[in-house]
Amino acid sequence: MKRIAVLTSGGDAPGMNATLRAVVRMGIHRGHRIFAFYNGFKGLVENESAEMYNRSVGDILTRGGTIIGTARYPEFKDPELIKRAARTFKLLEMDGLIVIGGDGSFRGALALEELGVPVVGLPGTIDNDCNGTDNAIGFDTAVETVLDCIKKLRDTASSHQRTIIIEVMGRHSGWIALKAGLAGGAEAILVPEMPFELEDLCHRLESGIARGKKHSLVVLAEGVMSAGELSVMMKDKMGFAANTVVLGYVQRGGSPTANDIILGSKLGARAVDEIAAGVSGVMVGEMKGELVTTPLQKVIDERKIIDPTLYHLAMDLVH
Repeated sequence: MKRIAVLTSGGDAPGMNATLRAVVRMGIHRGHRIFAFYNGFKGLVENESAEMYNRSVGDILTRGGTIIGTARYPEFKDPELIKRAARTFKLLEMDGLIVIGGDGSFRGALALEELGVPVVGLPGTIDNDCNGTDNAIGFDTAVETVLDCIKKLRDTASSHQRTIIIEVMGRHSGWIALKAGLAGGAEAILVPEMPFELEDLCHRLESGIARGKKHSLVVLAEGVMSAGELSVMMKDKMGFAANTVVLGYVQRGGSPTANDIILGSKLGARAVDEIAAGVSGVMVGEMKGELVTTPLQKVIDERKIIDPTLYHLAMDLVH
């Protein structure tokens, strides 16, 4: 029997609850005891925890967010807080910690591992920027949410013959913008990985208008610039007027898609077995349909960027 802890950290992502459910129920099925720390690493530092049972995770499979709470906890960079968290872990006689989160969460996990805490990471981030997995938990749901917004905004843009800039999440990676923009037929997609010229963008939009288009949609990843900044630049330098919409936190919420529920369930169950086998310092992901492990340090060092082929396809299809 192992005593296995789990926490969710960083931004919430649809599917985290499904992942938590899989950790708890697979852990109990394997004969282990499962404990949850509340509100990310803060709960580990302050020993806010509870043992989880099958009934603890009942009826959460299709719920968005995370029932054990999450937080961005920049204070966890403090070596003293990391030591305090490690002491809490050892005082509770835990055998391993499963961290569900993204890049920042994995940095915290590695800091704990250096102090003797066995850790396994699971990619829970709508940005989908974790190396070592084709999709992160929450990404598929975020794309569907943005796509739904694109369809609604296209109706208004067409009715009023307007250009709308839609700002989506993606500080370092443009996966949401790319996939939602491609699926939504956006006239332009701007992502951090691909440079763009303002003049080329405006000419592309003007060309569409000249061909009889009544509206244009530009999907913009926040890592490029804000929608407001782009709108001002287009107006001041090119005389091109555009309205702006910032989708913000709506992209994180809502019930997870079937894909995210299934992915979270698979990864959560596998993480339990990795911890039980004494594995540490890795992230469990899925690549080409197979569950794989990748060293957490490699996940951090090699951020996943968009597929340029997919980007050029999206741009070619709107001519």
